[in-house]
Amino acid sequence: MTDKPTRREIMRPVQLLGLAFAAALFAGIVTLVSMGFFQQIPAEDVQNALVVALIVAGVTFVVTLVALALLLLAIDPAQVTKPIDRPVLLDEEPDGDAASASTPDDREAGGSTAPTA
Repeated sequence: MTDKPTRREIMRPVQLLGLAFAAALFAGIVTLVSMGFFQQIPAEDVQNALVVALIVAGVTFVVTLVALALLLLAIDPAQVTKPIDRPVLLDEEPDGDAASASTPDDREAGGSTAPTA
């Protein structure tokens, strides 16, 4: 029997910080390359490229952390310790007619709630 990872194990804060740091590092390097930091340019332009790259990297780090934090709010805390054995956003019941009706009442009535004109 294989041990399935829980959501808590998947969403460790160190891993989330590492992802944000990797995104910031990538954005900083792309900024340095695009501003010609690795070419022979005057010292004034090198310093300007470093400042802009640090600003871009810092903004990217913060934006990535905020976006990940907002995405983590979508997870129910009661389900954090449950093992994951299926896609997270799929319904639990694999009924064929569950996709056609939007609510349990609609499934019983056999109708749709879409207004008709």
